[in-house]
Amino acid sequence: MDTKTDVNIFLTAKDTKNRLTRQNPINFHEDVNEEERNIINIYDDVAYQEIIGFGGAFTEAAAFTFYRLPKEKQEEILKAYFDSTVGLNYNFCRTHINSCDFSLGNYSYAEKPDPELKDFSIDHDKRYLIPLIKSAKEIAGPNLKIFASPWSPPAWMKTNGQMNGGGKLKNEYKEAWAHYYAKYIKAYSKEGIDICAITVQNEPKAVQTWDSCVYTAYEEKEFVKNYLGPILKQEGLENVKIMIWDHNKERLFDRAKVAFEDEDASKYIWGAAFHWYSGDHFDAIDATHKKWPNKKLISSESCVEKPPQLGSWDVGERYGHDMIGDLKNYTNAWVDWNILLDEMGGPNHVGNYCDAPIIADTRSGILNYETSYYYMGHFSKYILPGSIRIGNSSFTDELETVAFKTPTDNIVLIVMNKNDKAIKFNVRYKGMLANYESPAHSILTMTFMLR
Repeated sequence: MDTKTDVNIFLTAKDTKNRLTRQNPINFHEDVNEEERNIINIYDDVAYQEIIGFGGAFTEAAAFTFYRLPKEKQEEILKAYFDSTVGLNYNFCRTHINSCDFSLGNYSYAEKPDPELKDFSIDHDKRYLIPLIKSAKEIAGPNLKIFASPWSPPAWMKTNGQMNGGGKLKNEYKEAWAHYYAKYIKAYSKEGIDICAITVQNEPKAVQTWDSCVYTAYEEKEFVKNYLGPILKQEGLENVKIMIWDHNKERLFDRAKVAFEDEDASKYIWGAAFHWYSGDHFDAIDATHKKWPNKKLISSESCVEKPPQLGSWDVGERYGHDMIGDLKNYTNAWVDWNILLDEMGGPNHVGNYCDAPIIADTRSGILNYETSYYYMGHFSKYILPGSIRIGNSSFTDELETVAFKTPTDNIVLIVMNKNDKAIKFNVRYKGMLANYESPAHSILTMTFMLR
């Protein structure tokens, strides 16, 4: 390696003005006669999983909030997320089929009981949700991929007769519900929005006060095997990937075991999605990958489940910790929840207010960029789709680290420090060292080109 190779550094640090701020570059020098301390090693010949992308969720709440803002603020938000140069380069995002808790109320695309779905229509989404997704696509271009999740079938398909409060899909409507996904995918495609993947059900274990529907592991894989998989194939939609689970990590392995060990179900299943609300459980992701290495693992939803705490540093550090832990355990993509919420952390039709990386004060038009926005950017801006996680080791667990090689042969190293003290470290790569210091409560991204 050329010892003059520049290492580009981007820093976000508490009690400073640094927010994804470019620092002065540093250079590598030969690793000669130096103590073997404070080393962060990078092994680019050790390859792990491929990265699909990063992003957030398009919800009706986000879209409704977006269109309550002045035009210049709308443009700012789109660039802040989807522009690859000045923004976070979001490229893998989620949306909802029918209503979710972050909708203005319960709704479905077929309100009348009819297994043939003659009145199926996505007109409801054309007011706010679809226009927002289209505007994002104009900024992001063809690299933006969208996957979709249902929170509940229409009320008439369910055992409890309502979209909220859990309940199950009635046996007599399983075929109609599978066709519903196909109709949704085709309707969105007509609007210029290709759905690349779906999850079977958002949080299938939870009886929520909002839109929800319960499946056991057996019921979920049987639905995929006998209805959803075959019907998508029959409708010419076999290219749309199917993911199971879409719930918390602590049961990821168990749900995957039921689905992936049934060959007739597994042939339709691309992977499993999961959320962060039950704790780290990084080893559960690792175990699932080790057992079924050909299945994709997607972190499909994460947020702080309480109203906005503007400027809270803990929020960003929680994002950074989870992203590093998930990515170091074979996660292929990491997707935040709402891309935008209002000053209350809504709107939400059951008062389930949450935080988001951008909080808009709809009274003043002011946009508040939370620490989660910047922590997300340390990953999404630099770890491009098609990047490969590579080997790395660290001298201390006080620094959380993860490394990647991009399709353009850049090395990307992320270093996070949640401590109250600065920590010096030496990046060691192919017999060279680069010396730096991680400020207290900071995250930094280092990039350099292979030579």
